[in-house]
Amino acid sequence: MTTQVSVDADEKLALIAHLMRRVGVGARQDRLESLATESYEDLVERLLTPSDYSDPDVDLLDRYLPQSSSPDSYQTWACRWMYNLAESDRPLREKMALFWHHVFATAWYKAENGPAIVKQIETFKQNGLGKLRDILLDLSKDPNMIYWLDNSESRDGAVNENYGRELLELFSMGIGTYTENDVKMAARAFTGWTFEQPIPLYPYGGFESGFIYRAEQHDESEKEFLGHKGNFNGEDIIDIIVRQEDCARFITRHLYNFFVADEPQVPAWSITPPQDQEAIDELVETFMESEGDMTQVMRTLLNANWFKNARFRKIKSPSEFVAGAIVLSGTPEVPEPAIAGLNTATTVMGQSLMNPPTVEGWHTGKEWLDSGTLTERVNFAVNQVSDIDQPGIQSIISRIEMSDVRTPGALVNSCLELTGNLSVSSDTHEALLELATQIGTLTFDDDDARKESSEKISRLLQLIVSAPEYQFA
Repeated sequence: MTTQVSVDADEKLALIAHLMRRVGVGARQDRLESLATESYEDLVERLLTPSDYSDPDVDLLDRYLPQSSSPDSYQTWACRWMYNLAESDRPLREKMALFWHHVFATAWYKAENGPAIVKQIETFKQNGLGKLRDILLDLSKDPNMIYWLDNSESRDGAVNENYGRELLELFSMGIGTYTENDVKMAARAFTGWTFEQPIPLYPYGGFESGFIYRAEQHDESEKEFLGHKGNFNGEDIIDIIVRQEDCARFITRHLYNFFVADEPQVPAWSITPPQDQEAIDELVETFMESEGDMTQVMRTLLNANWFKNARFRKIKSPSEFVAGAIVLSGTPEVPEPAIAGLNTATTVMGQSLMNPPTVEGWHTGKEWLDSGTLTERVNFAVNQVSDIDQPGIQSIISRIEMSDVRTPGALVNSCLELTGNLSVSSDTHEALLELATQIGTLTFDDDDARKESSEKISRLLQLIVSAPEYQFA
């Protein structure tokens, strides 16, 4: 009976670890044990409605990393975002913003207006779990998006189709679900949607901008869009889009790809069916019944058995990888200057937050990895676990000391558990066991022995984070 309780407890911890990797970037063992005191379903509800959670201490960030408080530098603000991904008690709020940033990709390199793109990300944090209609409406009124896709140049008699096209192709429905005429009608409906020109402060930065609707520039003629006729404005176009099952299928497949398991790249979706059609059907049903309520859709996703069983089936994005590695090593009680280099770390791995390569965003899954980016990932993770004075590494060492782990097999299993209940192949396990055997007996009798054993544990952790399986969430 006791053995069964232990197995159930271990399985619950593994499940909570999986959940926290997906709604955030992972959690250390002490937090997992704290979260496991409540039921899985209750934890999901708290993550979905985090009214009692608090963000990392903004005053500390402003004090120790003052450069990150300026929205004029997107690179340092991206570091602040990754710190929040690692530290926030509201991880799903941060993760949903990252999700929408993947789908609604806009880049700094065109507008070069830091406040506009920072404001866009903050909007995603606020509305990311709301209804898709509201999310798309906020997106359509976002100055950064309007400038990115040239809608500020679109007016009656001189229509620019960029936003109307990408709204349908990349933001809501996907290739093959609309006609070229639908693109033209959508573009006409968004004429006159522009923004107030921000006052320049160069070389010292810039002011924020705001949405403006110029009625005199709007096309007032009748339009036919997705089988509907009327004198449509942008709101009407969005209302029609979110009622389409094609929209539900497109958005929920994005959610599956981001939170559950890697799918083929988005351009292939029109000819390649989802790997789990039943899962998508279940999400689509919730989407349609809830009128595109992302909280309801995510509740269905996170509680589904196919989600619970999809462990280590997603390759971490660079931002997830970097933030997860600093969670493992233990983010300091106060932000350190090294945090200002997090954006550089993800950039060399292939992802510069708030500066994606194209409107299509980043290709995900196995395309995150090549010989260069994999080397950067391994080096970063190894550096994080090499410092035995880091609080997260000290916590792992103390747990191993207190549990009286001494045999090579027990040491390997304990380290795998303490690095997020990592599951590895037999070949990787054999390599870890070989190193643990070479390491020999761990002793903690005095300070010198503890330091020597700590360094041995660190060596094993370095091999674990270098393993192929550590690339997966």
